[in-house]
Amino acid sequence: MATTADIRNGMCLDIEGQYYFVVEFLHVKPGKGAAFIRTKLKNVVTGRILERTFNINVKIDEVRIEHRQYQYLYKDDMGYNFMNTETYEQVAIPKDNINGVAFLKEGDVVDVVVHADSETILYADMPTHVILEITYTEPGLKGDTATNTLKPATVETGATVRVPLFINAGEKVKIDTRDGSYVERVR
Repeated sequence: MATTADIRNGMCLDIEGQYYFVVEFLHVKPGKGAAFIRTKLKNVVTGRILERTFNINVKIDEVRIEHRQYQYLYKDDMGYNFMNTETYEQVAIPKDNINGVAFLKEGDVVDVVVHADSETILYADMPTHVILEITYTEPGLKGDTATNTLKPATVETGATVRVPLFINAGEKVKIDTRDGSYVERVR
């Protein structure tokens, strides 16, 4: 059992039976009255942000979490199937619990956050950047590099991203999985 004095960014808390990550916190000591801690908490399941204020030295339930590496194998009606790279056990993770799932391809390794005590999977995070091949886009014209105009392109996972005009089908690009934006062309 921890207290509010132990709060730090990234900490996972159990509040009324739901898990929340501490996104940010601020220790406030007003001129009058007792000090308190103002926090922004992100719900693990829904992603909703909750603002909550705690008094100093109030007991809170800290949830012990672990980060594990899982490799993506295939998709079926149960969800996306992954294999733990250390124990080789297989587990299905629902689409809603995977951040950046549109850019997931077979063999990719993701960071899975697991509740350490109950062994339940909270969510999975794709790497920040992935390299994917463009399967279809309108052909670019020579000299279309002066403006930063973007056009739609389909990558090998089936997702649609916006790329500069000079990118053609068959080229590899680096994509940011957090927002699906184009980063750079990869040679």
